[in-house]
Amino acid sequence: MTRTVRTPAGVRPALAVALVLTLVAGAFAAWAGRDWYAAAHDDSAAYAVQRDRALAAGEQAVQNLNTLDHRRVDQGLDLWESSTTGELHKQLVDGRTEFAGQVKAAKTVTTARVLSGAVTELDDRAGRARLLVALRITVTTPDSKSTDKDSRMLGELTRADGQWKLSALGQAPVGGTAAG
Repeated sequence: MTRTVRTPAGVRPALAVALVLTLVAGAFAAWAGRDWYAAAHDDSAAYAVQRDRALAAGEQAVQNLNTLDHRRVDQGLDLWESSTTGELHKQLVDGRTEFAGQVKAAKTVTTARVLSGAVTELDDRAGRARLLVALRITVTTPDSKSTDKDSRMLGELTRADGQWKLSALGQAPVGGTAAG
């Protein structure tokens, strides 16, 4: 004699629904995990981080090199030197004494504020980048008169000891000026 076990009518459909939901949840977890792993190991994410670091360091360095107070020349020039590397750094160090004398004699205060900036080239492996920075430079004279000048600067950055530093800086061509 065979014995049949009777189960309540709703048990098998509930078990089937639970099994389907478990499979759907597992598939979703696998898909999300694969996407998370791909994003975490994507080279473009690391590249974007380096670009943002270069831009932040470059903007700060350009601002530093366009800000100087005659009452604190040595502190300002120390900041200039710590923001630079290579030939630009050497030029600043070599001309420091003469330049400090000129600034003290002129008794001016120059401040700069970055308006915008962009990295135009980045070679992360070589540790080099180029950037364009727009700034507003304010010069205040001893008689407290001030003038504002908007300026665009082109800079080159070099990664030195894990930090981006300016290695070259110059004026960007303006308006209809032909680029070389």
